[in-house]
Amino acid sequence: MNTTAHLVYRNPPGPLHAIMLAGTVPLFLGALLSDITYFQTYQIQWSNFASWLIAGGLVFCGLAVLFALVNLIRADRKAGRPVVYLVLLVVTWALGLVNAFEHAKDAFATMPSGLILSALTTLLIGVTAWLGLTSVRTGDGK
Repeated sequence: MNTTAHLVYRNPPGPLHAIMLAGTVPLFLGALLSDITYFQTYQIQWSNFASWLIAGGLVFCGLAVLFALVNLIRADRKAGRPVVYLVLLVVTWALGLVNAFEHAKDAFATMPSGLILSALTTLLIGVTAWLGLTSVRTGDGK
């Protein structure tokens, strides 16, 4: 009896790409927590914290987009859904940019839309990071 075994192995992003991707998650999460705190306390500094955290998240996310684009171009096989990952990453960056523009408004004018955008951005980067850091490739291992 002759059986063929297909290997399943992980094809995670490179170390710098992974750092940029993983670094984006706590920045957007921190912005969400800052928005929640601002919504409860009305202390303007929390809105400022959220703005800066969003800016940092956009920098990290933008660099992760560049790495993902280069990885997609260099990929010899299109396994592990790299196109879906890249699209989710670009959508996350765009939503974060809209969130940054929303947080540029005056104080409480950012609420509740800034809080909702922060929640959506955090949820989306969580899903994107999960997909990007756990991409599974099947094949012969070559």
